[in-house]
Amino acid sequence: MSLGREWRGALELDVAVEGTSVRALAHPDLVGRPMAGDDVLLNVTTVELGLGTGGYALVVALPDRLPPDRPGPGHLVKARYTPLQTVVLGADEQEAPTHGQLASDAPLPGPGMPVVVADLHSSLPAVVAGVLADRPAARIAYVMTDGGALPIWFSRTVAALAEVLCGTVTVGQAFGGDLEAVTAHSGLLAAARVLRADVTVLTQGPGNLGTGTPWGFSGVAAGEAINAAAAVGARPVATLRMSSVDPRPRHRGVSHHSTTAYGRVALAAADVVVPSSYADLVDPGAFSRHNVVTVDDTGLLDALRASPAELATMGRGLDEDPVSFLAAAAAGRHAAALL
Repeated sequence: MSLGREWRGALELDVAVEGTSVRALAHPDLVGRPMAGDDVLLNVTTVELGLGTGGYALVVALPDRLPPDRPGPGHLVKARYTPLQTVVLGADEQEAPTHGQLASDAPLPGPGMPVVVADLHSSLPAVVAGVLADRPAARIAYVMTDGGALPIWFSRTVAALAEVLCGTVTVGQAFGGDLEAVTAHSGLLAAARVLRADVTVLTQGPGNLGTGTPWGFSGVAAGEAINAAAAVGARPVATLRMSSVDPRPRHRGVSHHSTTAYGRVALAAADVVVPSSYADLVDPGAFSRHNVVTVDDTGLLDALRASPAELATMGRGLDEDPVSFLAAAAAGRHAAALL
């Protein structure tokens, strides 16, 4: 076994398995820190399935050198009732020093912190680029839901954005953020009251799950996130999932993920943002309960190219499918205009 790249909470390995080298990933906080020569127990499911996100085998344990138990503070159990369940201190639990900031059920003061909701984790750096293009001093928080990866450490994007985010919050079964929270609602309040964010971006972690059916995709939760943002007094901003080159008809133009999540699941009104260069691809009638806003995307391609995080979605980069990223950056620009 040899060691590869490392970022916060994650370490790449090359592991010899029956004479073949397999790329693997370990989360040292869960399994301990592997060293060259260690035997490792691997889960190779994603490798055998050929999944696109990460494509790693995952280290389950170091059988000869198990990590110590982590009694640590907190009582929130995440990844519950799995062999790798972990206990964290929630920002909203009674023992936390931040409990008092989250104990009130009063909504955020109006007009409310803009919350940019997106279906895909790959939208995160583009939204951030759009905000910073016009408000370079804005404090931006990231709330990660549990529709994709559970450990935020899996995300190289979050690691690359560490210098521009004011903090991260992991909610639901997701864990590993600067703050932990039970729900998207309390996570958004933590972003506003504890991290003092001007703008918050809310997406699932890496690893979107979809089945090609009308309702069987993890991005349905984006509609529920709009509701959560409105419920706590924030200002919801919806990022459209768009593509001009996706080979699947259901994702070309505006993806059915967006028309379903925002057009059918989101019951609260949001600002649905359309990038001006691709306004002809959007039917405003699909979002009748919302405020459809066309945002001038001039200059956003340059802002996207300056992002410290790699821009990639479904294996495509900025030059291959610019609308995918311009749609997210335009949502960020609109959020900046609301400050």
